[in-house]
Amino acid sequence: MGIDMAMQTATKYIGGHSDTLGGVLSGTKAMMKKIFDSEYLNIGSGIQPFNAWLLIRGLRTLPARIERITKTSKEILKFLKSHQKLESIIFPLDESFPQYQLAKQQMTGACGLMTIVLKTGKRAEIVKFCESLQHIMMAVSWGGHESLVIPKCSGIPVSDFDPSNPEHRWVRLYIGLEEADYLIKDLDQALETMNK
Repeated sequence: MGIDMAMQTATKYIGGHSDTLGGVLSGTKAMMKKIFDSEYLNIGSGIQPFNAWLLIRGLRTLPARIERITKTSKEILKFLKSHQKLESIIFPLDESFPQYQLAKQQMTGACGLMTIVLKTGKRAEIVKFCESLQHIMMAVSWGGHESLVIPKCSGIPVSDFDPSNPEHRWVRLYIGLEEADYLIKDLDQALETMNK
């Protein structure tokens, strides 16, 4: 695909349990040797044996977890697309995504991370939705076994919230390993608390 170097966090999907930290840098053999012989040996960052073991443990179940998360994400997406309290959904393998064709060309699955845009003019309604979720917790450690949510407005001062800016109404949703019906029920009841 013309990529010279790729860097990814191993903390998320590779670890898979939200209990370790790590990263992966991939590139050509020559590039990796150059980095290893110079920068890597000078910065003193080496993974600890226990963290490495946790990442190996996560790698062993990665294909099964990704398959489950991808399947569940498709079911969640189908539910959310039909909900009247959502303005839009941002997900690479949804046909409404602007770069859908490119995503299909480069990806076999889009895992469990999507952004929903709530149809509301009030920051309090976004907070109410997130706080009404009974199972899906507010946190940002994507890639683990549990589903999580975080509203974009949590990082925006209340005085700067602009309901006309769709980004301010974004809610990031990570789909974990739970059953789709269980998550749909939780999302549905939380959406129904809005605008009441």
